[in-house]
Amino acid sequence: MIEIFTKGFLVSGGLIMAIGTQNAFVLKQGLLKQHIGSVILICFLCDVLLISSGVLGLGYLLEKVPSLSQILAVLGAAFLLWYGFNAFKSAWRGTSHLALHENNTQKTRNQLIAMTLAITLLNPHVYLDTLVIVGGIGGTLSPIEKPWFLFGALVASSVWFVSLGYGSRMLTPLFAKPRTWQWLDAGIGIMMWWIALELIKYFL
Repeated sequence: MIEIFTKGFLVSGGLIMAIGTQNAFVLKQGLLKQHIGSVILICFLCDVLLISSGVLGLGYLLEKVPSLSQILAVLGAAFLLWYGFNAFKSAWRGTSHLALHENNTQKTRNQLIAMTLAITLLNPHVYLDTLVIVGGIGGTLSPIEKPWFLFGALVASSVWFVSLGYGSRMLTPLFAKPRTWQWLDAGIGIMMWWIALELIKYFL
């Protein structure tokens, strides 16, 4: 069963690392040290729900109801355009660097939880990856193999988000410079708007 566990770990890990917007958000909150534990926990719990549902076969629903994907695309595009705009504004003003030092610019735990949920659940790609791809692969396994595959997939998720969130602090000296923060915010803004445009194309 180690082979099945490894398969789940590698499939899930490869897909999670490719979800750029979520990873960029976790990285930034880790650097800012803003309730990163809560952000990591929400990301992991979302993966538990989505990957478990996918392995259990609920990804079939997403494939059979195209309108659901279109609704998610519109909501996701709107949110990413808004978030990207704020990232560009932050890059222009250099406010992320200030947030590292000034408590009055920090977001509350509830605000960050809401933003984490939005970035995760309003991205249609996360459903494609977790429900359809991971779920599709897990669905081909026997009832005995599925728990091991699921376990491997969820271990990959936990290892990745913990490493990204807390490991980002090793980059703190690099981000001591305001210019570095501005480049990060600008990169996040570009990524958000690029994915938003892809979602708009998908809807149209």
